[in-house]
Amino acid sequence: MATGDEAETASPASEEARDWSDMTPVCLDEAFSRLALEDLWRGAMACCRSWRDAARSRPGLFAVLDLEPGFAESTPGAEAAAWWTPAFQRRVDAMLRSAATLAAEELCEIRVRHCSDDALAFAAERSPRLSILSIKTSPAVTDRSMLTVGACCPMLTELDISNCYEVSYKSLEVIGQSCQNLRVLKRNIFHWIDPSEHVGIVPEDYLRECPEDGDREAITISKFMPKLKHLELRFSELTAVGLSSIPEGCKDLEVLDLFGCANLTSRGIDQAAANLKNLVTLVKPNFYIPRSSFHMGRYGHWQLYDERFQTNVFQI
Repeated sequence: MATGDEAETASPASEEARDWSDMTPVCLDEAFSRLALEDLWRGAMACCRSWRDAARSRPGLFAVLDLEPGFAESTPGAEAAAWWTPAFQRRVDAMLRSAATLAAEELCEIRVRHCSDDALAFAAERSPRLSILSIKTSPAVTDRSMLTVGACCPMLTELDISNCYEVSYKSLEVIGQSCQNLRVLKRNIFHWIDPSEHVGIVPEDYLRECPEDGDREAITISKFMPKLKHLELRFSELTAVGLSSIPEGCKDLEVLDLFGCANLTSRGIDQAAANLKNLVTLVKPNFYIPRSSFHMGRYGHWQLYDERFQTNVFQI
């Protein structure tokens, strides 16, 4: 029998020799479920083969792919500019493909940026339960992959395609027809009137290519997305024509965000809001546009400026 002193010296040694790879599946499942995405992928799964296999055998651990906190916490500058490189897109694509594979059709939420058409289509084809899709600022995403999303993800309730300039009204039509439970749509674009905040980060040619068919998109949304409750169209170039169509089809809207929509007048906005009986939050353009920010070729003459943007007319 070991003495008290011997037992004390033996205890630390036995703890050091413990093989953590032999943890029971129940313990591993509980531990993994408490980890953040990065800790799971770069920590636990990289620890040893048994832990990696244990994680892969639990598709529910990969039901959510949310990279948005990493983007939100980054500071503007060289790091943000690097997001627009092919190398960064390949990294995002790799994570998206891996998550879709590991989730084994249980992926229900995707929040990424700068993914490609192929990676998005790959994930959509394997994610029939997808309900939230946010791919804002993904310049390589086009109507091609969005048509796949519409065909494969009928349970979609929230969609964010902000700053995706290669996605057109055609995608909105297909999504609206296929995803009839869609409640949230975010179709914001970059500040095209004064893009100085994006200079050095977003390629200049991309900033110049902002969608100019805001009315057609608004009409499509009104026609094919009648159950929307939350709609964001920040800096859209829609006019009174497009805005007036929204209350006709989206009668259940509770939130309408029109910040930066420079082609609208306060009268048109008030008329649209009056026809939305369930509206709780209305975000108006609410910003001053200096004359230096306009280009004569685009707006024609200063009378348009005087009619739409002088504070005595455009009361926000």
